[in-house]
Amino acid sequence: MECCKRYVLLVILFYLIQNNSASVTHYSIPEEMKEGSVVANLATDLSLEVKSLNQRKMRLDIIANKKYLDVNKETGELYIVEKIDREYICPTKSLASCFLKLEMILENPVRIFNIEVEILDMNDNAPQFRRDTIHLDISEATPGGERFSLSNAVDPDVGFNSVKTYHLSESDYFNIEVQTGRDGSKFSELILTKALDREQHAVHNLILTAVDGGTPARSGTASVIVRVLDTNDNSPTFDQSTYNVKIMENSPIGGLVIHLNATDLDEGLNSDISYSYSLYTSEKTQQSFNLNSATGEITVKGMLNYEDFRIYDMEVIATDKGANSLSGQCTIKILVEDMNDNHPEISIKSFQSPVNENIVLDTVIAVVSVSDKDSGDNGVVDLHIPDNMPFKLRESSDNYYELVVSEPLDREKVPEYDITFTVTDRGSPPLSDNETMTLELLDVNDNVPQFPQSFYTIRVMENNAPGALLSSLTAFDPDLHENQYLVYFIVEKEIANTSMSMLFSINPENGNLYALKTFDYEIEKEFLFHIEARDSGSPPLSSNVTVHIIIVDQNDNAPVIVSPWRTHGSVVEEKIPRSTDKGSLVAKVIALDTDSVHNSRITYQFLQVTDTTLFSLDQYNGEIRTMRMFSYRDPRHQRLVVVAKDNGEPALSATVTIKLSTVETAVKAYSDMTEVPLEYDIFSDLNLYLVIGLGSVSFLLLITILVTIVLKCQKPKPSKVAPPCRNSVISERNSTIADSTLVSNDAYWYSLFLAETRKGKLVVRQPVPKGSRYIVSSIPRGSGQTETSDSAASTLQV
Repeated sequence: MECCKRYVLLVILFYLIQNNSASVTHYSIPEEMKEGSVVANLATDLSLEVKSLNQRKMRLDIIANKKYLDVNKETGELYIVEKIDREYICPTKSLASCFLKLEMILENPVRIFNIEVEILDMNDNAPQFRRDTIHLDISEATPGGERFSLSNAVDPDVGFNSVKTYHLSESDYFNIEVQTGRDGSKFSELILTKALDREQHAVHNLILTAVDGGTPARSGTASVIVRVLDTNDNSPTFDQSTYNVKIMENSPIGGLVIHLNATDLDEGLNSDISYSYSLYTSEKTQQSFNLNSATGEITVKGMLNYEDFRIYDMEVIATDKGANSLSGQCTIKILVEDMNDNHPEISIKSFQSPVNENIVLDTVIAVVSVSDKDSGDNGVVDLHIPDNMPFKLRESSDNYYELVVSEPLDREKVPEYDITFTVTDRGSPPLSDNETMTLELLDVNDNVPQFPQSFYTIRVMENNAPGALLSSLTAFDPDLHENQYLVYFIVEKEIANTSMSMLFSINPENGNLYALKTFDYEIEKEFLFHIEARDSGSPPLSSNVTVHIIIVDQNDNAPVIVSPWRTHGSVVEEKIPRSTDKGSLVAKVIALDTDSVHNSRITYQFLQVTDTTLFSLDQYNGEIRTMRMFSYRDPRHQRLVVVAKDNGEPALSATVTIKLSTVETAVKAYSDMTEVPLEYDIFSDLNLYLVIGLGSVSFLLLITILVTIVLKCQKPKPSKVAPPCRNSVISERNSTIADSTLVSNDAYWYSLFLAETRKGKLVVRQPVPKGSRYIVSSIPRGSGQTETSDSAASTLQV
């Protein structure tokens, strides 16, 4: 029962569908409509209420295509969803019409409406050729009126919008005729209107245009390139019909005589030319000249001699390689000209090489002969050598020459000469020949060794290590072999009974100079000697150079405090009245440094002082003076530590400790550079007699010492070592400064002062001229005697 009910429902539904689909709604729209464009109002056309479309679940199905259309359920309008291209939907042009089939389905009750939308064609496509370029090959022998098929154009549009006709660009040789195919398509044929000539116009470029029938009409173009094929219709042609050529006798085999050139207006094999002799060309000519069949070059094949054969006649034929070959010809006359064809000859009869560089002038080195087989001016020859050589040619006999030395030779400037003998005849043009001989010069020991400098100044720092390299004194000898081998040695010279070979050594092979001992600037300041370089020639030659060795000072001596004098490690004790005025000289520190220049410049400063407000120290002359008067609050004992420092790098120094004690008793001051007698508590007559006797003996002794010193200082010394009259110092402790004088000279200074001790007075000079020593003279109390002694040398320099 249930199955029967279902069957009845299906029959009823099928009946309804059949009734609903019986009618079809038809619309027509052009292609390429914009998206959103309204095609029609389906609700109105199908008599449907717009309000019921949503309730009845209206939907639109498109059959066999994508969804290009849709229905607005609010208004019932059919509108464009996506732009429609007719050529895409209906690519087959055989279909006259193009449709989109739709079904609109409604429910409650179910109704189905069939809708057909016809897509109308628009002229939106231009005709287009399958190939942009059409190539045609047409022989120039093709007669007029011949037809050639051309590729047709296609247009996706239909009807009037498809290809309607063709046009050809203007041409004197071609035209077209438009044909209609069975399917209605249009195509064209190219018609040759008159015969072609490849030699005038080898390629024809045409433009074929296809035009459709749309409004406005559209068109497409293709290039038609017609290449004219050649036929052998032109004969080869020479530039001239007759050629006259002149050639010199004895021209080289293979030399070019003439290059024939025939041209053919055809192309390919029709223009490919070969050259050949005609039957009228003699066997002698063909043996003497060669004709290149491919290039047309005529070259010398055999020897040409003006005296044997003077004129050659020939006929040359040019033939192309076409199917029906064509040819052309020309005649050639070759005239042989006489020439100076025999070169002069040169022969070296004798040549002496090598020779000594000191060869005597006018010595014969070589004998040369010349000849020429020609006659007249062509057989007259001249021989010469380059002008810039120390040789000359001297004619000895007919066509014989001697080569002699005309200038002194020097192997060191030019070790060898390439002498070129050139012989030239007087023909026109002249011919010449040459031969080169090499003259080698043997070395003679004629050059002395040469030092780069005539005087060497070498600075050596004192305290050098023995065996240290001082310099390399290398000489040069331009000679060769044993004449060039040099030996170096020191020219013996004694200084202060010392040979230079004991102080210095030189490597005999390379000239390296070494020091054999350690030098002390305070003892030796410079050396002057000679180095000799001698070659190994026979006889040997030599030269020497002066060497000046300068010893450079180092700061290797510390200052020595000579005043106030004290024994090693002891303290100097001095007494000073408590009533001493401000600015009074309390003590003077004098230090000496045996170094030189800035290494000996000494400055003074306090290292320790009991009261910094009481004493001042001059940093240059070492004077200690009071800055104020003593007060009852000042302690009785003052301790002063003074350091004397030189100007070396690094600086060296010495210190002295002075212990000052103030006393209440007055002490008389000393006047400048004058002797002030001392008072004694006990002065008896016996003491007076003893002092007078002692003074007399001392005065005589002083006179004797002064005379001896003057005589010794006047004697010349053989060496530069400091003379024995250089000054030295012996100071005594507990000395009291009496006076001093400071003398300035540029950056250096020296002082002359008088100091008095318990035993007498001291006169000290510091420093004296360069290289001298300093002297301290001791003058005992109450007498005119002076005692002098020497000490170590000082090199405080001015």
